[in-house]
Amino acid sequence: MSSSAHSHPSRLILATRNAHKVTEVQAILAAEGLDLELTGADAFPDIPDVKETGVTFAENALLKARTLAHATGLPAIADDSGLCVDVLGGAPGIFSARWAGKHGDDKANLDLLLAQLSDIDTDHRAAHFTCAAALALPDGTERVAEGHLRGTLRHSPTGAGGFGYDPVLQPDGDSRTCAELTPEEKNAISHRGRAFRALAGEVRELLG
Repeated sequence: MSSSAHSHPSRLILATRNAHKVTEVQAILAAEGLDLELTGADAFPDIPDVKETGVTFAENALLKARTLAHATGLPAIADDSGLCVDVLGGAPGIFSARWAGKHGDDKANLDLLLAQLSDIDTDHRAAHFTCAAALALPDGTERVAEGHLRGTLRHSPTGAGGFGYDPVLQPDGDSRTCAELTPEEKNAISHRGRAFRALAGEVRELLG
């Protein structure tokens, strides 16, 4: 009986409706040697989106993973990430996706942030991306890992890749912004890559 359970990859749900993110996370986990069938939340259209009421990235990531695990009866992973600007005391932080008021308007968010920092010299434009990645099992087991990518904010956007604030963050030690990196280069250093690589060990241990 039990042998059949190990003959196909474990199914894992990622709390996102963004196909690009499913591909990105699948690549990160596969590089860690995890043979998983990763599915986005859009496979379960009747599950409502989770209100992100947490006040930290970790709380929001756990909230999303926990809700999905309970609703589907399958192990779920989720992440919450954002940009933390030193001179803004860590803002936009958990409000990164709705900094300009409307959720997910990348251009408005970016324009507002650059306007707020317009008088700030390059020396004082240090910032970092943070990502919390969470795993929740239907039995209530939960794990969370964090990753960071430090850099400096450019005065204007550069590069056509990535999304969100990628066009203005220049990682430490590089002359390009995150939006100018290839997907492979970005995964190797990104906050999301680091968080999910750190979580991969927990996934392996708990899902076998």
